[in-house]
Amino acid sequence: MVFTRRNLDWWCERGILVLVLAALVFAPLAFGAVYVWTFLVLQMLAVGVGVLWLVRIWGGHKPKMLWPPLGLAVVAFVLYAVGRYFTADIEYVARQELIRVLVYAFLFLAVVSNLYGQEEAEAVTYTLTAVAAFASSYALAQFLHHSNHVWNLISPYVGRASGTYINPDHFAGFLELVLPLPLAFLMAGRIGVVTRVLLAYATLTIMGGLAVTLSRGGWVAAAAGILMLLGFLLCHKNHRLRAILLLLVLLGVGGVFTAHFLSNSIGFKRRIVDPDKTEAAVLDATSRIEMWTSAVQMWRDHPWWGVGPGHYDNRFREYRPEGFQERPEHAHNDYLELLADWGAVGGVIVLAGIGIFVFGLIKTWPHVRREENDFGFGMSSRYAFFLGAVSGLFALAVHSLVDFNLHVAANDLTGVVLLGLVASNLRFSSKRYWLRARWPVQCALTVVAGGMMAYLASQAWRRAGNALWTARAEMRPAYSMEQADALQKAVACEPADYLAVYNIGECFRTQSLDGGDNYAELAQTALKYYLQDIRLNPCDAYSQLRAGMCLDWLGRHVEAEKHFMAAERLDPNGNYIVANIGWHFVQVGDYAAARQWFIRANKLGRWKNEIAKSYIYEICQPKLMDRASGRLPLQMFYNGKDN
Repeated sequence: MVFTRRNLDWWCERGILVLVLAALVFAPLAFGAVYVWTFLVLQMLAVGVGVLWLVRIWGGHKPKMLWPPLGLAVVAFVLYAVGRYFTADIEYVARQELIRVLVYAFLFLAVVSNLYGQEEAEAVTYTLTAVAAFASSYALAQFLHHSNHVWNLISPYVGRASGTYINPDHFAGFLELVLPLPLAFLMAGRIGVVTRVLLAYATLTIMGGLAVTLSRGGWVAAAAGILMLLGFLLCHKNHRLRAILLLLVLLGVGGVFTAHFLSNSIGFKRRIVDPDKTEAAVLDATSRIEMWTSAVQMWRDHPWWGVGPGHYDNRFREYRPEGFQERPEHAHNDYLELLADWGAVGGVIVLAGIGIFVFGLIKTWPHVRREENDFGFGMSSRYAFFLGAVSGLFALAVHSLVDFNLHVAANDLTGVVLLGLVASNLRFSSKRYWLRARWPVQCALTVVAGGMMAYLASQAWRRAGNALWTARAEMRPAYSMEQADALQKAVACEPADYLAVYNIGECFRTQSLDGGDNYAELAQTALKYYLQDIRLNPCDAYSQLRAGMCLDWLGRHVEAEKHFMAAERLDPNGNYIVANIGWHFVQVGDYAAARQWFIRANKLGRWKNEIAKSYIYEICQPKLMDRASGRLPLQMFYNGKDN
């Protein structure tokens, strides 16, 4: 074969497709790519896509770019994310969020400009369908065998299947996003008989996998996506009868499956029939409302710019309701979390992007329908992909009202690829969206894309070293010097990792509590790391708390009280913080104040604080009675009832 620029262009295009498909396969099967190492793989695949794209721009045959209006919204949000990163309170958290934005934005633009053909859309459809069917088969096996094993890990969601994810709700988010694709190709795709049969089996498997997740939000979102798909089909006379039959079949199969199989399971009864609010990993409606209320309050306090990229979890303690003592991680509503993290400016950019996307769909619709109408029976794979992708994206948008699927890398990646493929259909409506890549454009793209890839690669290297030593630290004895040594190496790779710094302090503090000859030196070292953590993460109440405990242990009670009060300002309704402030007053001998703090800790949350109860009845109350009576108290002089 003679090597030409046209051949080079073709091979680069195939290489980009292979890398994107590899990411679409890897992410859902690797726990949804929610762990550090899994996202690093996606990050490096994105770098590989960028390298091939640049080679294609410089060495390809007549290089050009497709630039739909949605690309302007994507670039605007990237620029805003960069600016917001430099003003964020917690640099490390903001940087990780910025990296996610860069990866997704870059992949979106790469997909739009390189994978806009029908062949690529079908390859993505069949790949996602195969992955979803495989993961759903795994989920059905989990459910039938009452197993919560996910590869080599354990899911905390007993009685529910999570497939290749840890969280069943996030797995449902992936399935609801993919399910309309094979359905659309079955109903309107121009495919062969064998392909149609395989897609039918895959569709039933995906529906079964979705059912055994027992995700109520996933069920509602999937139903919304299917109804949108059926609504599109009902608008066309050639598909109307098929759509009605499909709806009847889905209702019948779903009813039989639920009545004779799903309803007899313990998980269904525990989660759907009579929800068990005491079960681990269960969030009831009250908890979600409390998290949403906190997000709204964050936005009200920081209306324009938000609390910072990815800062919701770190700032939540400041806004914690009295009855919610868990760590939320996310707001369980992607739209409210968007406002809380990015403020009105970020919200307006995203809203503008949604508006541009919907306007693009309206402009694309006549051209997609015209292609579909050219066939006598109304069969068109382009039309089928358009309907399936739009319906899947709509389902994910619905589910995001009650969960945080947009913070799960596999679901994000799938959504971004589908979004890019749908947006590329605007090329049918006008030629003005094509941009010829002449040398000024080539130079600009090389500078921007090259710089971005170099940044992503260097950050991946740093994060990989940090993650490696953090993983090794977890295998060392808890709070040992060996663990502290591994964590120090993790911090050497990533000095801004405040959590590793905090855990080093925990190691030294725990060793100091053993009371050896060098206890003061160990406590002072622990204090140094806690103060470093406070500089890295000024929102962390626990580092303030531990710093105060170290100072109490060293006998510096006046200095300690400042840190305890700072911890209380950062987490005023945290029962653990409040209980340990009571502990501080025990150390200084103010048992009356300590008792009041312990009583308050007992009133926070749904369960009593056992530390507070023991201190009240075993230390504070006897000491106060001793001071009042002038003699040692007898057990009969006080009772064990809460007051």
